[in-house]
Amino acid sequence: MKIHILGVCGTFMGGLALLARELGHEVSGSDSNVYPPMSTQLMEQGIILCEGYDPMHLEPAPDLVIVGNAMSRGNPCVEHMLDAGLRYISGPQWLYENVLAGRHVLAVAGTHGKTTTASMLAWTLEVEGLSPGFLIGGVPGNFGVSARLGQEKYFVVEADEYDTAFFDKRSKFIHYHPRTLIINNIEFDHADIFADIADIRREFHRLIRTIPRHGLIIAQANDPEIQRLLAEGCWTPVEYFGEDKARWRAKPLQDDFSDFELVVDGQPGGIIRWDLYGRHNALNALATAAAAGHVGITAGEVCEALASFVNVRRRLEHLETINGISVYDDFAHHPTAIRVTLEALRARAGQRRIIAIMEPRSNTMRQGVHKATLASAFALADQVLLFRPTNIQWDIDQATSSLGEKRVVYSSIDDIVEAVANMTQPGDQIVIMSNGSFGGIHQKLISRLQETC
Repeated sequence: MKIHILGVCGTFMGGLALLARELGHEVSGSDSNVYPPMSTQLMEQGIILCEGYDPMHLEPAPDLVIVGNAMSRGNPCVEHMLDAGLRYISGPQWLYENVLAGRHVLAVAGTHGKTTTASMLAWTLEVEGLSPGFLIGGVPGNFGVSARLGQEKYFVVEADEYDTAFFDKRSKFIHYHPRTLIINNIEFDHADIFADIADIRREFHRLIRTIPRHGLIIAQANDPEIQRLLAEGCWTPVEYFGEDKARWRAKPLQDDFSDFELVVDGQPGGIIRWDLYGRHNALNALATAAAAGHVGITAGEVCEALASFVNVRRRLEHLETINGISVYDDFAHHPTAIRVTLEALRARAGQRRIIAIMEPRSNTMRQGVHKATLASAFALADQVLLFRPTNIQWDIDQATSSLGEKRVVYSSIDDIVEAVANMTQPGDQIVIMSNGSFGGIHQKLISRLQETC
């Protein structure tokens, strides 16, 4: 079958392209953002990439068009597809019908931690010989690809609450029908499609309704929105992780959680010693252990597997150390994610100075939904440099004024680079936070520090 994918370079749609190619289909795709690493990954798999959305990309007509949720009416390819009466389907629906149906699906949902937890879970199943398929919104370090079919029984999927397509406004995860479901946390996000937290909770409850009675829901114990969600009705056993009364807990052996004991039902289950750190990653590991337990993997086996886990890129990823100055890249784009990233880095850095650089890039952030809690998220940083995008809808200076002199707002990325180069000293920990490329600031800063030092 000839399949053309609209929006093929997004992490989810790129993963679908890999799966379709592995199934033996002839795959091509269009996108306005054809650049590495996704473009490289796709081309290496023999997938034809077309820049932009010229309707000629759909000539001769493919057998099927898979439509990404970034597509909307008015897009030239979408209009041609509809006018020509081409057969089309959403990405999540195609995934269920062609890959997930009949398999034991382990889905990882929640506002934060989905990509890391799904990667941990896929690697744990791999180490234990279960050869899972997976589709993850990033490239897991242990696998080098964002998706694969795996063997027939198990499939790990990152379960996003974002909408499915312009013609299907339900959340993506409604299509997946998991048997094992992790809910890491629930917070307000995606303000471009959800009106409030109740809207988001409603979508999660639709997901809850699809879990069978013999399945398992794994939930963070101290999340109030998860408690509200489950109180609306639950027909599946629930296991909790996180706090003292939860079944799955972490006992830190190091303050930064680089070593911790996995505690199950109050009893030692094993010790995790790994390259990750931060309480948030320990919580991700607890969720992984609970889900792995549902398919027969012991806590001790989880500890062994996670000892060799390599995290997804852009999760407090160490890029370079130059004259004692460390530079990190992090995907944080929500106040909670910023806070836990800085907590993890502070636990590792001790008294060394932390310089945080942040771009408010997500739709939710640019609308100002989180402006009231943004400043407090930077409490553990010593210096905060904020980028002011041209299309931001709120006053970032006023919203973060409580940070005082440790915060400076810039309208130029080059000015940020120069400011950091002039203020840094050996021992500084620089963390760059954005869910986009941030105008190439990472390499610009590294190059400038190399010149300075």
